[in-house]
Parts: sequence; C-alpha cells; structure tokens
Amino acid sequence: AYSGFYLMFLPVFIFVLIVYYWPMLGVRFAFYSYKLRNIHWVGLANFTKLFAEKEFWAAFGNTLTLSIVKLLLNTFVAVLISIFLNEMLNLFCKKFVQTVIYLPHFMSWAVVAAIFTLFLSTSTTGFVNETLKEWGIIKESIDFLHTKALWRPVFYMIDLWKETGWGTVVFFATLSGIDPGLYEAAEIDGATRLQKIWYVTVPALSNTVIIVLILNLAKVLNIFEPVFVLYNTRVLEVSDVISTYIYRKTFLTAIPDYGYTTAVGLFKSLVGMVLMLASDYASKRIRGRGIM
Repeated sequence: AYSGFYLMFLPVFIFVLIVYYWPMLGVRFAFYSYKLRNIHWVGLANFTKLFAEKEFWAAFGNTLTLSIVKLLLNTFVAVLISIFLNEMLNLFCKKFVQTVIYLPHFMSWAVVAAIFTLFLSTSTTGFVNETLKEWGIIKESIDFLHTKALWRPVFYMIDLWKETGWGTVVFFATLSGIDPGLYEAAEIDGATRLQKIWYVTVPALSNTVIIVLILNLAKVLNIFEPVFVLYNTRVLEVSDVISTYIYRKTFLTAIPDYGYTTAVGLFKSLVGMVLMLASDYASKRIRGRGIM
C-alpha cells in the first residue's frame, strides 16, 4: 500500500547518498600521502605532523577565539536591539528599524568586504580615515585591515554590522510572546520602565539566549568566508583559522599534500562532533530535550 511513497522517496534518498555520503569515502586519504600521482599509505603520519605543526595550533586558537567572541558579541548586541525594538511604541518606526538592521544580512561577504575595504582605506577615498583627519583625531591614516592589533576589533565590528540584525529575529519573536499581563502587573506594583525590562523582559529572554548559545556552540569551527574575504598575510598571525589554513595548504602550495589537508579537515570534524555532543548534553540538561 505504501510502495508508491517509497518510490517517491527514492530520488531523494539517492541524492542524499551521492551528495552527502559518497564524498565521505574521501576521508580515507587522511591516512595517505597524496601528492600529485604519488599516493601511498602513511597511517597516522599526517596526524603526527598536524599535532606538531605550530601554524595549525595557531589557526586552531584563532578559530576558537574569533568564533566564540563573535558569538558572544552578536548574542549580547542582538538581545539589546531586541529589547530596544520591543520598547518602541510607534509601529512604523519599529518596522523601519527592523528592516534597516536586517538588510546587511542579505549582502554577500564579498560585497561587505569590498565596502569596508573602501571605507577603511588609507587613500583619500577612505571615508573613516579622512573623517578622523578632518576632526583632528589623527594625523596619519590608520591601516585598519593590515594592523595586527586592530584587525580583530574591526572584524568583530563588521560582523556585528552584518549579522546582528538577523540574530534579533529569534529574540524578538520570544519577546512578542510575553504575556502583556506581566507588564500590567509590574506597572500596578509601581515598576519603572527599566524595572519592567529587568524583571520581566530579561528573564523571559534568558532561556532563549542559553538555547541560542548552545545551538551555535557546535558551529564555532566552521568559520571561513568572513575571515577569508577580510584577512591578509600581514595579519595572518591573528586571523588565520582552520578553514583558511586548509585552503592555503591545498590551493596556495606548489605541490599540495591532499592527504595532510584531509587529515586537518577530519580533525576539525571530530572536534566539531565533540562540540555537537556537548551542546546536545547541555541542551538536555537545560531544556529537558536534546538538539538531535
């Protein structure tokens, strides 16, 4: 009776096997030396090399730092904006502000990088440097994207501009579901506007904030595109992440060892799996149900 349904499902099943599972067979090359046509078994040699590579551990540390700080900043600012939007009484202004802060999310990172490279340029077209000079704050142009001490703060700022608005969607939806009676009761008790935010709005958001942090924890190692379009060799020490490290070792090396870069990717996936399991466990402890 259900054979027709299975037949309809078959193309999807074949697609999943080919697109998602067939490439996984390439994991075996993590245990090979794969240079051009010179392919031979090396066992765990790639992993031994990986764990001894200072450059890899620097990229691993950068990945965790950039991703976790970005996650915490985005979440914090998204919560603040959500509360601000929730407190706005004029519906037109609220919709307008929402639209304005959502729009950057739909721009590609390549376009965003081009815009901010132009804005932060040290040439006369650099809006930020020229404005700071006009105000007398600086005398010489600052190379924001090529200075180690400044690259990370600039990166966080750009990421906030692009992604924070979209991050407010979940929090604003939570706030929309708060019982208005709670605010009325607080007002009857003499609570000020700030007290209503602190004792009604913030507690209502706390569970959602924890869930968002848990769900995003598992994805902290996947950062690539925002870093790739903004980093350069002069700030490699503070900006190189695992994905860009793999890219450089694969495509910017005269004779790449695909076995080694596969091993790096496999290690990254294993760490990601551990983070996913940890997130699932944390979700069960806090929400009573997992994410898988």
